[in-house]
Amino acid sequence: MSINVLLVEDDIDLAATVVDYLEIEDINCDHAANGVQGLSLIELNDYHVILLDLNLPRLDGLSVCQKVRESSNDTPILMLTARDSLKDKIAGFNVGTDDYLVKPFEIEELLIRVLALSKRRSGQVSTLQMGELVLQLKTHSATYANQAVKLTPITCKLLEKFMREASKPISRKDLIQTVWGEEQPDSNSLKVHIHHLRKQLEKVEAKLSIETETGFGFALREK
Repeated sequence: MSINVLLVEDDIDLAATVVDYLEIEDINCDHAANGVQGLSLIELNDYHVILLDLNLPRLDGLSVCQKVRESSNDTPILMLTARDSLKDKIAGFNVGTDDYLVKPFEIEELLIRVLALSKRRSGQVSTLQMGELVLQLKTHSATYANQAVKLTPITCKLLEKFMREASKPISRKDLIQTVWGEEQPDSNSLKVHIHHLRKQLEKVEAKLSIETETGFGFALREK
């Protein structure tokens, strides 16, 4: 799998070094020199990891991170900073960063952290949104256009998986692993719970549908 990374860094020399090194390791790396440009690229593209400098022109790293999380984007964020105080780190974690790397850093350590973060989604997001569908992860509750969507614990897990993948098809195996882990359910369990989730979305007249990908799995898409 190709890894796509965004580096938001105003130090051009450092940025060039990081981009060149990551590309040698077959990691695609876009670069933005300020916070506003970084946000624009995040809105346009899907990244596996965002490398975010704290001190940025036009919009600082903390503000960028906060806006990314407010938009329900769960891309892991590694914050790069010369500030190594506990207070500064807490400020970063409070707005949704996943990890910290203090400058100056070894480029090999950056690579190790990028590879680790690219294998997961951020746990810093508390809300997922797709159109008018909103899922609150902390309360395990969902609404569509402010109407409550009734969820069971299993359909909540399914909905979270669908929304995190944002219209991408998900295999039956992946869905089963997400909900039940190593404990395999009855052969019809997945089908039954997806049917229930479809009915709940229909009840609130959601302009979303769970489409069947023949021979593969399912995808939640806007109509």
